[in-house]
Amino acid sequence: MGAPVIKYVVFDVGGVLVDLRYQGFIKYLGMAGVDMTNLPAWLTHVDLAAHERGEVPTDVLMDRIASLAKVPLDRDELEERWVDMFERSDEMIELATGLMRDYRVYLLSNVGERHWAHLDGRYGLDNLVHGAVASFRVGAVKPEPAIYRKTEEMFGLEPAATVFVDDLSPNIAAAREHGWHAIHHIDPRSTRDALRALGVRLPARFAHEV
Repeated sequence: MGAPVIKYVVFDVGGVLVDLRYQGFIKYLGMAGVDMTNLPAWLTHVDLAAHERGEVPTDVLMDRIASLAKVPLDRDELEERWVDMFERSDEMIELATGLMRDYRVYLLSNVGERHWAHLDGRYGLDNLVHGAVASFRVGAVKPEPAIYRKTEEMFGLEPAATVFVDDLSPNIAAAREHGWHAIHHIDPRSTRDALRALGVRLPARFAHEV
């Protein structure tokens, strides 16, 4: 069998198009006495997933986080550190925007409203490619099946003709269960190689890599 015919390329944002630099935020909270030794348990405790579904506003999330500190936290500084933990991946954004010449390209992100506003203001995410699904807007997060279904409905995706790029294994597994092709993003070069293996034509800058 030959490579599938890909028509749609869907990119995650955090960890793919922008690198996550959350170590400073964790250090800041740790210095305030917040126990960050078990990060997954801590994220469950503050219910980050509900925040990213749009059920918990950023102000409420910040209150929950501040209540865990042993010393008072300046709310403005806390929120500033919360939103400013991203660094643009030039290679990946050039890849995503370059693919628009031959494919329909979309974003699919687990994100709260304040992070999205920050990223959109800095990088123009809402208009970066052909469309974007932000979890807080649709009331579902990856790897919940509903968010993949909503993305298909919004953009008319055909699962067998769709490839998804994400940095987290559970999100990749869920996309494959939904019938999408999926690439576990480790670094820009390996993601480009995986796209080539699916028959995706890369932008001119990357077309002749060996």
